[in-house]
Formats: sequence, C-alpha cells, structure tokens
Amino acid sequence: MNQNIRNIAIIAHVDHGKTTLVDKLLKEGGVYRANQRVEERAMDSMDLEKEKGITIKAKNTSVHWKDKIVNILDTPGHADFGGEVERALRMVDGVLLVIDAYDGPQAQTRFVLRKALAHGLKVVIVINKIDRENADPAKMYDKVLELLMELNATEEQFDAPVVYGSGRDGYMMYHLGEEKKDMSPLFETIIEHVPPPFAKPDEPFHMLVSNIDWSDYVGRIAVGKILGGKVNVGDPVFVVRHSDGKRVRAKITKIFEFTGLGQREVESASAGNIVGLSGFEDVDIGDTLDVREEAHALPFTQIDPPTLEMQFCVNDGPLVGQEGKLVTSRQLRERLMRELKTNVSIYIEDSDKAGVYNVKARGAMQVAVLVETMRREGFELLVSRPTVIEKVVDGKRLEPYETVWIEIPDECVGAIMQNLANRKGQLTNMEKLPHSTMIEATITTRGLIGMEIDVVNATSGRGVLSHLFKEYGPYAGEVLTRITGTLIATEAGETTSYALVMCQERGKLFVNPGEQVYEGMIVGENPRNEDISVNAVREKKLTNFRSQGEGVAAGLTPATKLSLERSIEYIAADEFVEVTPKNLRLRKRILKDVERRKAERSAKKSGE
Repeated sequence: MNQNIRNIAIIAHVDHGKTTLVDKLLKEGGVYRANQRVEERAMDSMDLEKEKGITIKAKNTSVHWKDKIVNILDTPGHADFGGEVERALRMVDGVLLVIDAYDGPQAQTRFVLRKALAHGLKVVIVINKIDRENADPAKMYDKVLELLMELNATEEQFDAPVVYGSGRDGYMMYHLGEEKKDMSPLFETIIEHVPPPFAKPDEPFHMLVSNIDWSDYVGRIAVGKILGGKVNVGDPVFVVRHSDGKRVRAKITKIFEFTGLGQREVESASAGNIVGLSGFEDVDIGDTLDVREEAHALPFTQIDPPTLEMQFCVNDGPLVGQEGKLVTSRQLRERLMRELKTNVSIYIEDSDKAGVYNVKARGAMQVAVLVETMRREGFELLVSRPTVIEKVVDGKRLEPYETVWIEIPDECVGAIMQNLANRKGQLTNMEKLPHSTMIEATITTRGLIGMEIDVVNATSGRGVLSHLFKEYGPYAGEVLTRITGTLIATEAGETTSYALVMCQERGKLFVNPGEQVYEGMIVGENPRNEDISVNAVREKKLTNFRSQGEGVAAGLTPATKLSLERSIEYIAADEFVEVTPKNLRLRKRILKDVERRKAERSAKKSGE
C-alpha cells in the first residue's frame, strides 16, 4: 500500500455544491498561485457544463496537502450520467458524500450512495451550504443516517465521520458552532478515515482502464488506478480486451499524473496511483493492461442498462446542408461509434433502414448532451422522440418504472397531482416542508417523459423534479403525455408577420417573422389535440388603400423557442427534431401532406 496517497470521489445530488467544493480544495492544496485569478467551477471544463451549471463527465484532479497526495474525482450529480459515477467508483477507496444543509438527501444521493456502499467504500459525510437561509444541518445529518440504514450500510459505513461547512465560503468544521477557519478539518478527516489505496506493489504491473482521455498529440489515453506493480515509459504491455478476451501488444509511450487542473508527464508510476497511459492504437473502458501475456481480464462492473431508445437519422429536409458541414450517413455513423468508445452507458445499433441508427440511453438529458455536442461540431441530423425499452418475461409485457420526487410551492399541489394522475403516476408519499411540499410518486418512464417541463410551467419555474430508476413492472396501458396538436406549414419560404398574425389565432407560435420554413415543418402548437395546416409565408396583397390591419405586427406575440431537451420530449411519435449548428426545427416524419394522409389511412386499416 502507498501510505501517502488517498483516492476519493465526490458524490452528491445535482447542485449540492460538489464542484465548488473541489475549487476550494484545489485552492488550499496550493494549485493556484497567490495572485492567480481563480476560475469558478474550474473542474467543469466542457462548454456545456459551464452553460448548464452541471457536471457531465467525471474528471480527475490531484491536491497535495502536507506530505500527502489526494486524488479527487468530481462526478456528475444527474441520474442520466450515472454511468460516469459507476466508472469513477472503481478507481477510489472512499467517497465524500456532499449533502445540501437545506435540501438534504435527494434522489441522486440515494443512487450514488447505494453504489458506493456496494463497492465497500468508506464514506465521509460533508453537510454543505450551512450558510443557506433556513438550513438545518443537524436534521439533514440525521436524514443521512436514516438513508444509510435504509441502504443496509455496514456498521463501519454507518459510523461515517461528518464535517459541516460551506464550500463556497471555504471553511469546514468538526462540530456546529466551531470557529470558521479553513478546509483543514475536511483534509484531516480524509487522511484519517479513507484508507490508502489497496494495491500490490510486489506483483507485476496490471491496471483496469476506467476512463478514456484523448490528446491530439498522443491519441487515446487509458486512465485508471494501478492495481499492482510499477510501470515505466517504454515498457511493453498487453491489452486484454474486455469485449472478446483478445490480447494485443502495446508499448507505453507516455505516463501522465494528474496534478491540479492539468497533467504532468512522469517517467514511472507505482501501484495505488491514478494515472493516464498512452501508446495504444485502440483501448476501451473495461480493458485490462498487464505485462504478462497470460493475464486474465480484470472484472469490470456492469453498468445499469439504458431505459430509453431513440433514433438518430440523416437529415432529409429541404434545408439540408445549408447550416452544417457534416450531413452524410457515413459521417453520422462514425461520430456515433466514436461516442461508444468513451461513453459506457449508451448503446448504438444500426437499424434496418439506411441512415437511421438506434441510440439507447438512460435519459433525455444524456441524449440531449450528445446531440448538442454534435451540432457544435458541425453535424446536421434528425432525432426522434424517446421510447422506453420494454421486456417480455414469462409472456408478460414489462416496462421501466421510476421513483419521482417533486418539490413545489404549496399552491401548485393540485395542478401537479392532476398531471401525475394523467400520466398514471401513483402517489407514495407527501411531506410538508417549511416553504414547499415534497411529493414522492412511482411512475412509468414513459409517463415521466416531458413531465419536467410541465412542472416548470405549472410552478412558474419554482418546482424541482428528480427521478431514479426503480424496477421493471407490468405495462401500464396508454399514457397521455401530450394533450395538444400542432400547426403545420403548408408552403415553403420565409415567414411573414401578416401570415403569422393569422396563424397565431390558431395557437402558440414556434417561429418568428423572417424564418425559413418548409412543408411539413411544425410552426406552432394547437391547444386542441389535432393538427392544423397553416400558411406561414403568405404575403399581404398591396393596394392603394390603407387597410384596417396596418401595423399588424404590433399584435404578434414573440415565438416560444424550445430548448433541445424540451424539443426531444415535446415531439410526438410521428415527428422529428431537426438539429443543425444554427437552428432547431420541429417537423413531421412525412413532410408531404398527401403522403401523411395516405400513411394514416393505411395505419388505420392495418389496425382494424
């Protein structure tokens, strides 16, 4: 064992302050110079992470405190990125469980803690944000203990040490009411309670690849904890494939240690440390690196299966290629296959149709992040509505169910309960909080699609929804998730104020004047559950008379613009989201009105 190293992961529900806490640990660990400007949430390095304010990819860093090295993995807090959390836990010996002193344990807290306990990891409880208004740190600590009991923690795990403080303000303390100084109590608790990494320095070198990094200079970098022996630059190793057990020769060309916010090259690394190794033509997450040719593959934790499936298709719309450079079937397939290399929690399959690929994932947020990344890279594509992955067991049709927690203002309870009933959700618990109400329910994954936006609308943005996969249960029958129809453009061209004012009388608009539309594109929402064809490009006939409708644009309401995630959840089964680097458009799968009607008639006949 290497007594000077501690490997920990920071786990928590989304927005409980993990990444801000890491900022302060980095600062106290001397990562920043005295006069250096400290960037907030420095570990959230992806543009999308900064924009959304959430962590998407698990990332490594390292802090030197006194004579010890603390390797820290910052993990996502959103349920859709659970694969990143599970992978990170393979590399560490303990976890910092960060709990908001006002919100307490939430859905994702339960998920990540269950995983950590199953791995036998030591837990350090951090009650964070104790400076929040109405915070009750003592009560939240009791709730964590209740959760540990509920999750069948061992006696040793139940006796987890606790520190209280504020990551934002940079202080921690052993007991409430102590002097607010610095982060030392947290560092000391980590060193004392988290064991040094379990590793075998006397054995030949071997390591499980838990993550993949990429460098334009050296290509793929295998990241993981060295489980035994020592590795030097130039050493020959074998890659034992996780997928088929094949052995491939390779030579270590570079070794990277994580330090602060970056990496540094070293000549050698020993058992217990988390490092990055390069020199492989092809290496995947779950592969084993070993100096012995006869070595067996190390066990790799199975990741929870995906529950949603959707189609990624080549854009076949009239405006294809005008805004993106990457539009072909081959380019789309290559990009999706590249995603498989680093994202272990999604599955991608070729469908029986050319240019259509089935993508299986954990949630709409996970897919939206992939699509958003692709559009920024210059891709154009079509994305379908998510459908749930069903199973048949003993002749019975089963579908995934989730536990959902919704925190809402008291006056919105009636609207949310009605929404739950429409989606066939079953109420399991309701708790009155100081300024809100917490509803707990069981609902099908189908019923959950699009519900987050309904909660935002019903509560004017004050509601918070979180969910967690529960189990596969009996098929619940038809679930009504969208009760509105659409306004469909009948003509191609540029939208005019004159036409949109008339369209607006039919419903809510998704386009503004001066936008390009085409036949079959969805330009608005009809409050009734039926589709209406509208002409959004009609121009006003010019005459010598001043008409009553002069200055008509003044009565035009600005269009509602849906985010990518919302668009994916909004569309119906016969619709697509067209994604380009510059625009999001909603459209029917079949653009021509005549062909759509034919398809509807043949579908009715086959159903009779």
